[in-house]
Amino acid sequence: MISRKYLYLIALAREKHFGRAAAACHVSPSTFSAAIRDLETELGIAVVERGKQFAGLTPEGRSVVEYAQRMAASAEGLKQELASLRDGLTGRLRLGVIPTALTVVAALTSSFARRHAHVTAEVLSLATDEILARLRRFELDAGIVYVESAQAAGLDIVPIWHERHVLLTGASGRFAGRDSVSWAEAATAPLALLTPDMQNRKTIDAVFAKVGADATAMLETNSIISILAHVASGHWSSIVPRAVLEQVGTPPGVIAIELVEPAVDWATGLVTLARDPQPPMVAALVAEARALAETFEKPA
Repeated sequence: MISRKYLYLIALAREKHFGRAAAACHVSPSTFSAAIRDLETELGIAVVERGKQFAGLTPEGRSVVEYAQRMAASAEGLKQELASLRDGLTGRLRLGVIPTALTVVAALTSSFARRHAHVTAEVLSLATDEILARLRRFELDAGIVYVESAQAAGLDIVPIWHERHVLLTGASGRFAGRDSVSWAEAATAPLALLTPDMQNRKTIDAVFAKVGADATAMLETNSIISILAHVASGHWSSIVPRAVLEQVGTPPGVIAIELVEPAVDWATGLVTLARDPQPPMVAALVAEARALAETFEKPA
């Protein structure tokens, strides 16, 4: 449906290296390079900046890649449509998820799998910016992000649940016996937080800034499981979505305390490219997300 030469160019844009791109396409480097040169001859333009090593794509090359990505996505959508008419949905669902949603997203993937047993789901833990970038390159089918992060043109977002955050801290620490803790108080604890590139961290930092609290993370990680493990060690505290604890439990010797002043929550949802019609795989996932949203408690 789409010339192999265009698929090679997509791989080159992704891998940024001729050898790796050739390996990803399961062809020899010489075959790969010849195909790229044939494409340049066919189009009458240079698509690659050449030097001793791959130096990037020309402006024309980047335009061709964007066009090729759209063609490849449309071809995949057509294949899914035809396959679903014959056998139901088949293939691979590629889902990028922010770390704080990795436990809750199982509710979405499990309901999808029950309806579409022949689809293999691939769930990747990624930062929001990477999820949106891969969506636009058609390398993901959908993502789970904070709703406020997906307001740009060309995106559709289905809100699914709202996250209330809690202070996770030692059961015998200085906040023991408290029903609530202010954000300003939480800022004085030795905090283990996600890395600054993560949207969850950005939202937490924004709340601290709003209340004028000078909070410093004493440990940073891109893994929510790593945060739980470090808090369980007894030295650190953290701020995490309550939904995470509802799915995996609170570590032994640790308590979760409501955060107040202010009381805030963040909507989390399913983001997809705004396409009409949507590919069958994406349309089915959106339907599951809308149904799942009805089962979550709405914010007060």
